[in-house]
Amino acid sequence: MFRALPRVLARPSGAVRTSVLVVLLAVTGISILELVREQTGTRGFLVGLGLALVPVPPLLAAFRWLGRAAPAPRPQLLFCFGWGACTAALIAILANSFATQWIAAATADPSDADQLGSVAIAPVVEESAKAAALLLVFVFRRRHFTGPADGFVVAGFTATGFAFTENILYLGNAFDEDLAHGTPVLDSVTAATFFVRVVLSPFAHPLFTVLTGLGFGAAALASRRASRVVLPLLGLASAMGLHALWNGSSRFGEYGFYVIYGCVMAPVFGLLVWLAVRIRRRRLRAVAGELAVYAAAGWLAPAEVPALASMPARALARSLARRSGGRAAGRAVARYEADAAALALLRNRARRGGPPGHADFAGRERELLHRLWQCRATAGPALARAALMEELLPPSYDAAHRPGPTAAAGTPARAGVTGVPGGAGVPGTTGGAGVPGPRPPFTEGRTRPVPGP
Repeated sequence: MFRALPRVLARPSGAVRTSVLVVLLAVTGISILELVREQTGTRGFLVGLGLALVPVPPLLAAFRWLGRAAPAPRPQLLFCFGWGACTAALIAILANSFATQWIAAATADPSDADQLGSVAIAPVVEESAKAAALLLVFVFRRRHFTGPADGFVVAGFTATGFAFTENILYLGNAFDEDLAHGTPVLDSVTAATFFVRVVLSPFAHPLFTVLTGLGFGAAALASRRASRVVLPLLGLASAMGLHALWNGSSRFGEYGFYVIYGCVMAPVFGLLVWLAVRIRRRRLRAVAGELAVYAAAGWLAPAEVPALASMPARALARSLARRSGGRAAGRAVARYEADAAALALLRNRARRGGPPGHADFAGRERELLHRLWQCRATAGPALARAALMEELLPPSYDAAHRPGPTAAAGTPARAGVTGVPGGAGVPGTTGGAGVPGPRPPFTEGRTRPVPGP
């Protein structure tokens, strides 16, 4: 008993960790809202809140689009947004204020303190506070952090939350200033702030933090321990550097802001958009390639593979399931699609020799295969029909092989697909294609066999 005690204390249960995080986000959320309201006034706070909401839905939708190929759990994304909006924002405001006051006291020059704080202090504090959310997900939800796409999404949600709170502060202060001076709307500081922060550069904070996310994403694929430490630090340093350059753009002369925006921010933004599209396409190709192996072993119907590798077909399958079986059926298809994508990426990562915990490969694969089987009676026919409607199947596809409404109940159980093609060093590797032959079919009332370790 005493030998096991340190392990229990060192790694608290999931329920304990969840409770701690919920309390932390609640406390920091209340604190940051009250702090911002005190600085902007109640009217300024309400106006800032309304204006700051404008860029949030399109930014979150863009990052969700990128992650749809293998969607992350919704609670994880909500945590990242909440961390950015509450915890990271509170840390940044308190630390930046303390540092600026300390520099002003040391140099006796408040204007210099503000400039130095925005260029040297704010990027370090803010990017570190946002990176803490990525680190927590990377450490405690490693199975959901499989590569650069996950780094993109987690970083994007965290930074969008942070920018939301920061915009409330800036827009609320601007409105309070305009209210005090009676400035017309078109000439107001509020309009100028809204144009710069919401219209011209709503992607600024996500752009910085995505660099950190890419570092964590590369670390998730790295096989060497040193790389898993160095790559996130390199990403964080890049985020801090770009953030400092953006904050210091006014020091490059009258047109410094436009020069940095046009020559640095816009090209980097375009590059990351191109990279996001490329990563998404590669993920879908990996899903198609890896699931074909499971289809050959009998775990999936052949018609399901092209549907699972096509986002329009996935959406159509969910719609068809909701039409015929209600919301519960739609949710079952969504779970099936997410688990199938996770299974494909798990196998792809193991086959490429990544560090996904080789000892856990067989167990995780077994868990995902069992979950697929539980939803297959609902999801299989919907996906097959979606593949036909989207014309993803070849003309020679035999109608006799199309799954019917009870496909799962009559499908013979196949052996575990624990082998990985060319998977030297991967648990369960059998060599060759890595797919053992089929087991005898199971009957109703028996437990479906799942792959052995």
